[in-house]
Amino acid sequence: MPTWRDGKLGLPVRDAVKLFPELEEYIDERGRLDLSNRRARVLYNRAISRAVFGLDIEYHPKGLVTTPVSRYLFLKTFLRGGERVLEIGTGHTAMMALMAEKIFNCEVTATELDDEFFEYARRNIERNRARVRLLKSNGGVIHGVVPEGERFDVIFSAPPYYEAPTKGVLTEREGVGGGRYGEEFSVRLIEEALDYLKPGGKVALFLPDKEPLIDSITKMGEELGYSIKDVRFKAGTRWRHSLILAL
Repeated sequence: MPTWRDGKLGLPVRDAVKLFPELEEYIDERGRLDLSNRRARVLYNRAISRAVFGLDIEYHPKGLVTTPVSRYLFLKTFLRGGERVLEIGTGHTAMMALMAEKIFNCEVTATELDDEFFEYARRNIERNRARVRLLKSNGGVIHGVVPEGERFDVIFSAPPYYEAPTKGVLTEREGVGGGRYGEEFSVRLIEEALDYLKPGGKVALFLPDKEPLIDSITKMGEELGYSIKDVRFKAGTRWRHSLILAL
């Protein structure tokens, strides 16, 4: 079980500096890390990945700086260990795919759309000697990407939900979910997942604390016959949701 010295997930800044001395230039006189600086965020999250989760992660220069603790807390809401899982849109870090394989001992397949992100994900998988099968999506969600007839215990994703790209943080493909609340990708995913889930299988979505978005996906999930469980959890200073849709 990943922990730090006090039994809580996380990493003191000074311990992070021991792993990445370059972080020193982003610390003020009170010992606080300037997390408004992208390079500081990348280095700090790389340190957490290595010290707490045993992962060596490389970030794309323009990719979202995913936080390891929030991703682990999300996975913990629905994985029990040993499941056959599919991640849709693993991103440049492949972080959740790696955690599912390394920490939860899952058999993992992951997809990615963006060419450069795919290459970074492939390198992260190789760097961590993980047995993750990586598939290029070429614009599809599940249909046309994952071979027909395959079945999974869990299909999960951190879907795009921003209504417009965020300059300097998200690429265009990361940042547009489509629909009034950015829910179109998630709705398409839960529709297509019905053809790829084992009996009793489930879909899990990592979502922001945005009620209209969650309500929209929940309504469609219920219409498709899923039972819905919304697990709200705090990662750092922000609330996140694990929306779990079970057959």
